[in-house]
Amino acid sequence: MNIPSLFPFFHTKCDSSAPPPLPPLSAPGNSSTDTATKKLSTPEKTTDTTSAPPPPPPATTSTASASSAAPPPPAADDDIAKAAASVSSCPNPGPLEAATWDVRRLVTLDTYDGVRVDISKQLSPYFAVVHSFHLGTTMLPDGKNASYGFTTQMNDEEGFMMARVDPERGSVDGRIHKALLGGLAMAKLQVGVSSEGANDQLLGEIDVGAATWTANLKYGSMGGGNVFGCNYYQAISPRLSMGGEGMYIGANGNQMSSYTAKYLFPNVNNGDGDDKDGSAAAAAPGAPPGEAPSYLAATYNAGQGMLSLNYKRAVTPSRVNIGASLECSPMTLESQVLVGAEFNLTRSKMNVCVDGTGRIQSVLEAKLGREPGSPALNFAAELDHGKNVMKFGYGLNIGS
Repeated sequence: MNIPSLFPFFHTKCDSSAPPPLPPLSAPGNSSTDTATKKLSTPEKTTDTTSAPPPPPPATTSTASASSAAPPPPAADDDIAKAAASVSSCPNPGPLEAATWDVRRLVTLDTYDGVRVDISKQLSPYFAVVHSFHLGTTMLPDGKNASYGFTTQMNDEEGFMMARVDPERGSVDGRIHKALLGGLAMAKLQVGVSSEGANDQLLGEIDVGAATWTANLKYGSMGGGNVFGCNYYQAISPRLSMGGEGMYIGANGNQMSSYTAKYLFPNVNNGDGDDKDGSAAAAAPGAPPGEAPSYLAATYNAGQGMLSLNYKRAVTPSRVNIGASLECSPMTLESQVLVGAEFNLTRSKMNVCVDGTGRIQSVLEAKLGREPGSPALNFAAELDHGKNVMKFGYGLNIGS
């Protein structure tokens, strides 16, 4: 049946094979088309507006100013700041034995005559051996003019062990240092035995230190009798430290005591003559660790009735240092003075010492290379015109 013939006034798109023509484009000014489009699109816009959530209100000027004027939240606790506040301004003065070590190093030189050769070998990062030869010297007992020594040393993070064997004398010397309690204490053991047995010794020590003080206890056998000793060294202020030591020697029944006071001078190498924080390390950035730039130390030995004054001055940190030592007896008025100087150059070091009697000592050390472990050549001389004594020697240090 033909559907168009039954419904002549109804036509569909399926009735004709050709697609219907597109509607003509209307001009911008065609109000009818625009109106119809707006009418069709208006309900959709209304529906979208009602379904979407409302935007947040904009921030006003008053709200911004109020937020900026509000106080900041409380800061969290800083553990580092608390630890720094709890640390005392007085540093640890170190062991009492090292209070005047800088001056003794400058005014007491290791001079010798003949030839001295030291050959060291690093067998591992923790173990080393040293062969020492001393030839053509007049400083050995029993008229000997040559000696040989073999030394071994082992180091680690908690201490070291060292032993020295002298075949000529038949003696063995040893030292053991061991850190205890995580570094809060240091145990020391010193042993010395020989074929004669008369000078055998055994001495044990323990060093205990805190933020502002250091103490030492010692016990052992020396010279055929027991030895007891103790010392204490306290920092009174960032510049002043005081301490004392007592010892009893059972071999001869002597009781010895000494008292030490040390004062650090302000650093005068920075131009203003003041040390900002009072510490020796900060006062002289170029100085070696543990060495104060300038200080004066006084030690009184009650057993011997001797007073010792030691002065050290770093003219140029890590370059030029001078030291002076005066030992006198207030009762007999006997005295001895020593003056020493040290000059550190790029590959050499020169030490000179003069005492009150006119004796002159000097030691020159020169590096033969820039690489670590390069050989070093030493020259030593001692002149004493009052006693008509002259000593000259040279040495060679070879190490890897």
